[in-house]
Amino acid sequence: MRRVRYESRGGPLFTEEAPLPAPGPGELLVRAEAIGVTLPAVRKVGEADEPGPLGGEIAGEVTAVGEGVTRFGTGDRVTGLCLGHGYADFALLHEAMASPIPADAGAVDAVALVRSGLVALGALEAARPEPGEAALVTAAASGVGHLAVQLARTRGAGRVVGAVSDPAKADFVRGLGADHVIAYGDNGWGTPVDYVLDAVGGELLTPALHALVPEGRLVAYSSGGGTIQAYDLLVDAKSVIGFQMARIARGKPELYEQWREELWRLFAAGELRPVVHGEFALEDAAKAHGEIEGRSNLGKVVLIP
Repeated sequence: MRRVRYESRGGPLFTEEAPLPAPGPGELLVRAEAIGVTLPAVRKVGEADEPGPLGGEIAGEVTAVGEGVTRFGTGDRVTGLCLGHGYADFALLHEAMASPIPADAGAVDAVALVRSGLVALGALEAARPEPGEAALVTAAASGVGHLAVQLARTRGAGRVVGAVSDPAKADFVRGLGADHVIAYGDNGWGTPVDYVLDAVGGELLTPALHALVPEGRLVAYSSGGGTIQAYDLLVDAKSVIGFQMARIARGKPELYEQWREELWRLFAAGELRPVVHGEFALEDAAKAHGEIEGRSNLGKVVLIP
């Protein structure tokens, strides 16, 4: 089978032939039909001290199962987060991280919707939104952000603001249901909001915090790091909440499943529309990473083996 790897920080990415992996206890062997490209995977190539497997969202057909697997069998179509080599023709997926794909949905829909949607929905839940509140979503045109904009609206947000790196993305974000779109470099971010869902971190944390009303909430789910001055929290009793999807998947599987079902329900009802920016061949993984590194993507970037 083919597999994408890199051998040093910054790449390059290359495709190699590798043996077909065998599923261990609790694992599924999945023939990949679509692979989601994520910002953490892109950052891993550029920042990791030692090269490691490129994991991520995968969707496809189960071709073999390991000892102890009870929820799935060969021929089932599943999606989930692969923690090992995910950029490959076949990948191992732990049963606990796998979800069934509805019969009327495609693999590309699954990788664009489920994992990114779970992160967006989980971050939204962490913000404890109340009907009528105003929301601000950073990276609003990204694979997660474009779903977060739509989910905030389904949860009754009275006003949704999208923040983007490039004003050229404004029409796309408005088309998702945002009332207003701002660029990161704008002087001031307009009327303050009740909560911020932040996927960027770093230097953007300070303006995101300043965009909140007193007692507002900022949910940070970025891998970009960053620091906040304690006084900036104290002066207006603002809160910063960290969210990580992996903790939910490992520690609260029943909640993970509940959120997954809600995403598919909204998708079936036409209330949640995942957008795919582009589909790239496995051999073009470097080009797919370049779309995210250059912040040019509008929606999800997908690899097709």
